Amino acid sequence: MTVPPSLLFVFGLGYSARALGERLVARGWDVTGTSRTIHGPFPDRLEVVQWDGKDQIAPPAGAHWLITLPPDADGCPAARVAGHLAQQAASVTYLSTTGVYGDLGGGWAMEWSPVNPGSQRSKQRVMAETQWREATDGAVRVVRLPGIYGPGRSPFEKLRNGTATRVVKPGQVFSRVHVDDIASGLEALMLRPETRGVFHLCDDLAAPPQDVTGFAAELLGLEPPPETLLDETDMSAMARSFYAECKRVSNARAKAALGWWPAYPSYREGLTAVLATEQASLRR
Repeated sequence: MTVPPSLLFVFGLGYSARALGERLVARGWDVTGTSRTIHGPFPDRLEVVQWDGKDQIAPPAGAHWLITLPPDADGCPAARVAGHLAQQAASVTYLSTTGVYGDLGGGWAMEWSPVNPGSQRSKQRVMAETQWREATDGAVRVVRLPGIYGPGRSPFEKLRNGTATRVVKPGQVFSRVHVDDIASGLEALMLRPETRGVFHLCDDLAAPPQDVTGFAAELLGLEPPPETLLDETDMSAMARSFYAECKRVSNARAKAALGWWPAYPSYREGLTAVLATEQASLRR
């Protein structure tokens, strides 16, 4: 079953949600989302509601809900103030992270793999997922995302300003996803409100981070930064924590259940498209 043009209400109108909003507006949907400020890079025809994440808020009855807010120590802010209304929604989709699986030593994270969060931020994500399952009697669609990139959010920025590095940890790979592939996957979910469960929206090639930076440098015609071993690198504890986990993320269920395939199956196609988009924007 698919749905006719409808209303999407977004808790947290951020980078990925804005990309989805543009796609749904083109389909004739109305899209409303919250932001801490009404001043920002919001696409035309998206309605923005200022919300601090604490006050009571009631989305329109029958709207599809998308929650993108990061959790805090008590879970998801939106679940605390609006979870009791969730069963009035046409569907509820929560954006989480593949970090909930913890370290798999380079093995595969499937959509049915058990969660084993290693960091505090991932434990908070698991708590938020649980809150939404309880609020929806299990009907929530949990979308776990790896590293997100796209125009204005890619290795090109650091390469251009001279701050890029190529940190090497033998065997380390990361999965990632282009923002447009997130938007198309979420669009497919919105058009299938009866579909529930856990989904991964990611590309088809988990790759070493130094390879990604090297390819981005090649596209820009720049000399890639020298490789530095992780143990010899001075980086923040937050940055170093990402290298504590290594996994490959499967998107098999999203392909089978949603008929979705990433337009950018690897960082090569994705970064090439990002650069083309950025260059076209400069010519306008």
